[in-house]
Amino acid sequence: MDQKYTITVFGNSRADEGQPAFQEAERLGQMLARGGYGIANGGYGGTMLATARGAAGAGGPVIGVTCRAFKRSGPNAYITREISTENLTERLTALIELGDAYVVLPGGTGTLLELADVWEHKNKGFANPGKPIILVGQFWKPLAEMMAKADPRSEQSIRMADTPEQVLQLLNETLK
Repeated sequence: MDQKYTITVFGNSRADEGQPAFQEAERLGQMLARGGYGIANGGYGGTMLATARGAAGAGGPVIGVTCRAFKRSGPNAYITREISTENLTERLTALIELGDAYVVLPGGTGTLLELADVWEHKNKGFANPGKPIILVGQFWKPLAEMMAKADPRSEQSIRMADTPEQVLQLLNETLK
């Protein structure tokens, strides 16, 4: 299947191989590639590495958007195309622009920043309304509920999925 859409995946840089979060992210990357999607992510370790490895193992393209401000040795080995940015703002802008949809895995403050930025772009109408934001697992549910109380319209911008299969189903319903 030809890749027509790029899915930007945000997630935890600290997930280690063997942890459930890493394994689920690898399975997600594999399923996205088999479903005909390319992925973009931050290009380093944790769930970025896991989704990249899963997608690359299934023959899918993986864009890694890296940041020269980080003192790292370079992107993970599964990146098929690297986009190097100067700072975090440029990096996030590139990841948002590349995405035809956004999948947000559990993560830390960096992932929260990424989610908040793309969510606000959608809420304000600056991002294409057809680009879904899919929050994976129960991790983000309390935040989504809190935001719905503060701004009921915010719920319209997101979808929830518990499994990679549900993520793929939502993407297929929305994009294909």
